[in-house]
Amino acid sequence: MTDSPAPALSIPEVAAHGRRILDEVGTAVVGMRDSLELALATILAGGHVLFEDVPGLGKTLAARSLATALGLDFARLQCTPDLLPADITGSSVYDPATTDFVFRPGPVFTGIFLADEINRTAPKTQSALLEAMAERQVSIEGSTYPLQRPFHVLATSNPVEYEGTYPLPEAQLDRFMVRLGVGYPGRDEEREVLRRRLDRRDEQAEVRQVVDARTVLAMQSGVEATDVDPDVLTYCVDLVAATRADSQLEVGASPRGSQNLVLLARAVAALDGRDYVLPEDVKRVAVPVLAHRLTLTPTAWASNAQPQTIVRAILDRVPGPAAVASATR
Repeated sequence: MTDSPAPALSIPEVAAHGRRILDEVGTAVVGMRDSLELALATILAGGHVLFEDVPGLGKTLAARSLATALGLDFARLQCTPDLLPADITGSSVYDPATTDFVFRPGPVFTGIFLADEINRTAPKTQSALLEAMAERQVSIEGSTYPLQRPFHVLATSNPVEYEGTYPLPEAQLDRFMVRLGVGYPGRDEEREVLRRRLDRRDEQAEVRQVVDARTVLAMQSGVEATDVDPDVLTYCVDLVAATRADSQLEVGASPRGSQNLVLLARAVAALDGRDYVLPEDVKRVAVPVLAHRLTLTPTAWASNAQPQTIVRAILDRVPGPAAVASATR
C-alpha cells in the first residue's frame, strides 16, 4: 500500500489510535472486544491471526471491519477444496494484444487478506500462503513480487466440521502469531446484535476509516519503542521451555513461539499506554500465542487433553519475575 518510511508514533499516540480503532469496530461487532484487541495488537506486532470457532459468530465481519477502520485494502477469498495456489497468488495470462504473458496478481496483493475457512482448501493451496506470510512476497514462475506494506493475513477455521476439510499442518499454524476463539455472545450481547440489525434496516454494518496505511506503519514503528525487562524475557523463555518438557506434549513451542510471545506482549502493553511490558501482559497472550504450536502425545490426545489447558497449567507452575521496573522514556 505504501513503501515510504513512516515516522514512529509515541506510545500515547499508539494507545489513542488503538482505542479509536476498537471503538469504531465495536459499532459493528458486538461482544468481541478482547479478541479484537488481541487481533489489533497482532497486526501492530507484525503478525497474522487465525480465528478458530464455529460459524456464525461474526469472524468475517470482525476482519472486514478491522480492515476498514485501519484504512487498509481488503480482499476476501472463500477457501474450497478445488482452490488452486494460483487463485491466491495470481498467474501469468496470455495477452493477445502484446502476444506475451502478463502477470495478473491474485487477491493476496492487498493490505489485509482474509482466507475464509482456510481448512477447507488442500495443503498445497494452504502452502501458497507460507511465503507471503513469512517473507511478504510471492514467487511465481521464477519472478518475485513484493506485497503491500503493511500486509497481514486473517484466516478463519471451523474446528467442529471434519468432512471436506484439511487440518492445517504445523508449519502453517506456526506462521500465525495467534489463534483466537470468539465464543458465543452473552444473552445481552446477542440481544444487542439483533437490536442493531433491526435499527439499521440493512444487512451490512457500516464502519468508518479511522487511520490509514501510513499511520498503521507508524504505529508498528512506535510499538518497537516498548521496553522489555530482561527478567520478562527470561520468563518468556521459561514458559516456552516448559512446553518442551511437559509429559503431555510430544512437541513444544519453538523459538518462534517465544519471540511471538514477547512481540505480542509488547504490542498489548503499547495499546494499554505503557512503554514497558508487565508479566501480566505475557500471561494474557500466552494461550493464544502458544496453544496452537503444541503437539499432544497420543496418550494425551486419547484422554482429550486440550493444549489451552496445558498452557494455563504451565502458567500456574512457572514462577514469574519477582518485580519488574517500569521503564520510562
